[in-house]
Amino acid sequence: MARTKPSEQLSRAEIERFIAAAEALHKGIVGPLLAYHSEHYQALREVHRPLLKSVQTITGKRAPFIQPNMTGPAQPREKPPG
Repeated sequence: MARTKPSEQLSRAEIERFIAAAEALHKGIVGPLLAYHSEHYQALREVHRPLLKSVQTITGKRAPFIQPNMTGPAQPREKPPG
């Protein structure tokens, strides 16, 4: 019986399934409204970082399900004329 060599990378279909599963896990992690200082919040945060890192490693891009904060950095207010 011939041995098959393991693949070096996931197929496109496997990547799509992985992204869908990662998005579901992401929503489960960020969904609960927990106090920042709580043990549960910190534990979920510890799980979240490697999840996002693995998505970036596998796809070469940031996680598509992460919505960046569109407010941007704080900008100084312009003084009104006069």
